[in-house]
Amino acid sequence: MTGHSEDETKSLSVKDVKEKRVSFPPDEEMVSDFVERRAELQQADSLTLTDIILAYKQSCEKHHVNPNPKALDQLKQVTCVTDRARCFDLSGERLDYCSCESLEEILKSVQFDFISLQGAELEENGASALLDMVLYYESATHLDVSANSGMGFSGWLSLSHLLRQSGCLWRLDACNMPMVDYAAQALSKALLTSRLTVLHLENTCLSGKPLFTLVGALKRNVALQELYLSENNLNGYQDSMQVADLLKFNNTLKTLDLSNNATSDSGLEEICDALSFQKTGLRTLILSNNHITHLGMSHLQNVLPRLKSLETLNLGKNNLENRGIHMLKESLMINRSLLQLGLAATGITCEGAVTLAEILAESPQIQRLDVRQNQVLAGGLMALSLALKINRSLIRLDLDQHLKEEKTTGALCLSSCPCD
Repeated sequence: MTGHSEDETKSLSVKDVKEKRVSFPPDEEMVSDFVERRAELQQADSLTLTDIILAYKQSCEKHHVNPNPKALDQLKQVTCVTDRARCFDLSGERLDYCSCESLEEILKSVQFDFISLQGAELEENGASALLDMVLYYESATHLDVSANSGMGFSGWLSLSHLLRQSGCLWRLDACNMPMVDYAAQALSKALLTSRLTVLHLENTCLSGKPLFTLVGALKRNVALQELYLSENNLNGYQDSMQVADLLKFNNTLKTLDLSNNATSDSGLEEICDALSFQKTGLRTLILSNNHITHLGMSHLQNVLPRLKSLETLNLGKNNLENRGIHMLKESLMINRSLLQLGLAATGITCEGAVTLAEILAESPQIQRLDVRQNQVLAGGLMALSLALKINRSLIRLDLDQHLKEEKTTGALCLSSCPCD
């Protein structure tokens, strides 16, 4: 997978350049050629695991690098070279350009379900070469390139080409590295035609222009089903407007994770307005730890009765308090799609638990409720217990393992809620 260096190219005579004509076929033919090439390799059953290991060691010698012990150990665990192996994990291994080149002898002989290059210190040329190999040999269905901030322009360009052309890659993890302008543009261009169904972009500094660029492509994407944008400092103004714009125009997404951002009440208003456009799309919305308060529940209570597809809503680690739960009461009773509700660490006391018990008593469909890390004491637990005698849908109730101590002057009071 190596080519001429710039100096070598310049040294070619004019006659040589004229005689050496190279042309690339259209993308569709290139993809077909890749598949045919891989099919030819698979038909060559003469290759054994011993042959592959020997070829890799010889390649390492040729490129003046030591064979990677982690790679060798995993190769020895491969049971069938003609079927996809489960995993090729090179996370945390330093892969310079020569190390990447030496890996071709493995990638052209064995395909994997999952290849992890997380934190492999990939630099521009090495990343470009390795990702070109992954595409050419259809090496992975799930690829993790997280924590490789040195991939550079060429690396992201190769990744973009991989996403556009791969016929088997369904999941990409590209977390824990800044989404600079050229990276956001390369990724967005790929997402216009990519077959990816799952994309993880946690902690990539997406706030602002990168998010705008990404949403521009995702509004037209018809393949992606799960998008994870946790820990991106997304704010309650422009960023939330972009997320809302995505929800208005994209009905393919099934899961949207916005946890650990700063959406706030104002951002939630934008998102709730957009949710009304989701007729048959979004099923899971994660908004945990987003600086949302009980005031934001006024926006949610207006849209919940109209939602027909949302099945999971996680509002954990937001300061909703009992007031917020009370505001949601009527809309949760009317809603007929929600199956899982996450309210962990939301400042609920027994009063809020009683409200939830009333909701459960009326709900014919809620299957899971999470109220851990709240101040729900004996009175609230009793209310929930009574509701479960009526409810026929709940199959899981998440509570703290140990009952919190009630500070009363006498015996434990079970007839009232001392935490109210």
